[in-house]
Amino acid sequence: MSDSPQKAARETMGEKAGFALAAGIARPLLNLFMRKEWRGIERLENLPGGGGFIACPNHCTEIDPLTVGHMLYNQGRPPHFLAKAGLFKPPFLRQLMRATKQIPVDRGGTGAGSSLEVARQVLDEGGAIIVYPEGTLTRDPALWPMKGHTGAARLALKTGAPVVPIAHWGDHELFPRYAKRLYPFPRKKAVVLVGDPVDLSDLADHPLDKTTLVAATDRIMDAITALLAELRGEQAPAQRWDPSQHQQTLRGRDVERGGTSA
Repeated sequence: MSDSPQKAARETMGEKAGFALAAGIARPLLNLFMRKEWRGIERLENLPGGGGFIACPNHCTEIDPLTVGHMLYNQGRPPHFLAKAGLFKPPFLRQLMRATKQIPVDRGGTGAGSSLEVARQVLDEGGAIIVYPEGTLTRDPALWPMKGHTGAARLALKTGAPVVPIAHWGDHELFPRYAKRLYPFPRKKAVVLVGDPVDLSDLADHPLDKTTLVAATDRIMDAITALLAELRGEQAPAQRWDPSQHQQTLRGRDVERGGTSA
């Protein structure tokens, strides 16, 4: 599969250079360790307005941002992640994150207005904002998507940007959840499936209260789960995993690296 972008969003020279640098490091490594199959990418060409969008993937391995980002970059959709503010502390990483217009999020709640403003700019420029609704690696023992947070729904309803559900499977075999090392042999295969935008139009005029945000989030998580069930050829659990019902933390690692989930 070609690694040349098919459709370019509007980028500054600095962003192009930053993404070229990141891609020059990440893509050869990903191609070395994994075969890839991308399905449903034609849906990205037919989004409402042809502009930016919010990509919502499942989250079952710490390397899946690379998998999803690789797919989006190759479609000419520069990936912009809502990233933990702590990732911006190391000087080189901070410079690269800023150059590629990644969006810092302070989980303490400060700076939300600034993050939203950058997100709006990215969307206006035709970029893709990647938001993991689960907020952290899934706690589900079988790696199904767990209960989602409302951040992606809030951003979508505030900006009017379409929400594109994405599922991936196979990259967790290269780097399992909470693993200490890669498992490159035999060579793994990652499959990414892009879904149709989630219909939130009936909620657009509703107040952004808990009821509205939870309803929108449930639709997003349902769409992601359905795509993953298609990839896995299995039926998803009837009830989505809720960490709070299993005495698990809502963010960060639930166990130490190399351990097992509660």
